[in-house]
Amino acid sequence: MADTHKLTRAAAGAILDKTLKYVDKNPEENIIKLVDRASGMIKGMFPPENFEKIKAGLRDPDNVYRQFALDIIRDIDKRIIKNMILSMGIEAALYGTKTVRENREKYDCNIPWLILFDPTSACNMKCKGCWAAEYGYKQNLTYEEMKSIVSQGKALGTHFYMMTGGEPLIRKDDIIRLCEENPDCAFMAFTNGTLVDQKLCDDMLRVGNFALALSVEGTEESNDLRRGGGAYSKTLAAMDLLHKNKCLFGISVCYTRQNDAYVTSDEFLDLMVEKGAKYGLYFNYMPVGHDADKDFIPTPQQRKYMYEWIRRVRNSKTGKRMFIFDFQDDGEYVGGCIAGGRRYFHINSAGDMEPCVFIHYSDSNIRTHTILEALRRPLFMAYNKGQPFNDNHLRPCPMLENPQILRKMVKETGAKSTDLLVEEDVDTLCGRCDQFALEWAPVAEEIWNTYPHKKTHTEYYRDRHPEEFTDSGK
Repeated sequence: MADTHKLTRAAAGAILDKTLKYVDKNPEENIIKLVDRASGMIKGMFPPENFEKIKAGLRDPDNVYRQFALDIIRDIDKRIIKNMILSMGIEAALYGTKTVRENREKYDCNIPWLILFDPTSACNMKCKGCWAAEYGYKQNLTYEEMKSIVSQGKALGTHFYMMTGGEPLIRKDDIIRLCEENPDCAFMAFTNGTLVDQKLCDDMLRVGNFALALSVEGTEESNDLRRGGGAYSKTLAAMDLLHKNKCLFGISVCYTRQNDAYVTSDEFLDLMVEKGAKYGLYFNYMPVGHDADKDFIPTPQQRKYMYEWIRRVRNSKTGKRMFIFDFQDDGEYVGGCIAGGRRYFHINSAGDMEPCVFIHYSDSNIRTHTILEALRRPLFMAYNKGQPFNDNHLRPCPMLENPQILRKMVKETGAKSTDLLVEEDVDTLCGRCDQFALEWAPVAEEIWNTYPHKKTHTEYYRDRHPEEFTDSGK
């Protein structure tokens, strides 16, 4: 870290300490001060009008996000707020984004803003429809390998790391060590919550740059139907402990054909807000793995419902005091597919570098290739050249909505199946998606042509060679 970088971070830290103390005296009156300080730290990264809109919302007593912001000030330990602003604001947004963009130009390939990796394939649960449930205690990344992932990522400009598995908290001591040794990064783990204890809460408060996303799906009945008896009560108990200790956490929700009504109900979301969840990460079920059931895929009408629901629940007047996004139905805000290193990629517990956590194919491994080498190899470059895979960003995925594209990329690049149990032929996988893709296409077109959408020309995949594209697409 350069001396000027260290000085900037130290100065920002000192300013935040004073500002948070000031805000804490009278949060309802002084919270605007925190926004002013944050906007000053990352000046130039976002249009000034964005911060003006935020401040206008915070001044409005009827704005849901004013109460959401006050909840954060009240519910989250100040050490975590400070360190997350430093790691996500100064490191990731300011320095990281600049470095990522420079490296995209330098190497003419995708460079990720986020890396997702699996510390272990092991899990203490066996959820229906989860490929990791079949893996068992087969694979682990060593601590040195995880450390190398972060150091290589930081060199490219990546300062945000998510962990899944398996159950990543089986390796919670190593994860906390990784957080401690990399205070310039933010870390988050997807977890079933059963291994959350007081020591972990103490460690999260101490390092200040680690958050959780707890898997939960609606009611006790709808949750435990997929996750097993007693899972719901254990997850809620973990939330209570995290909330009591003022730790930062949210929820991770896989919505399926069977549970969509439960995971979008007011009762469920109100309970999650009450428990202290500050964000909700929603995922469309993907039929991945040899035992996957395509009947779990939501129907086109359910997907349409999710698209409309996610916009209602984020409404500043009628929404919920929790930030919620849907990786499938929010594609228009990020220009379609974010995988293949365009925004993120995945490293499994065997070290295979995969374009997406749901795309279990690879042509590189961290034990034989560097991260940069993987990003420039055929599979990731196929993503780079192909994105967006559809100009209708409600059909972003090369597997679920455009299965013919994943078939083509895997076959042409020679990528191999990385399923840790049974190799999965790409035709078999994509065959589970063909019917949904066919039925969803006209519904997605109707929605896309009905609502206005953000222009995403500046979402990087078209920036380097704009002459190859038109406003309407390729």
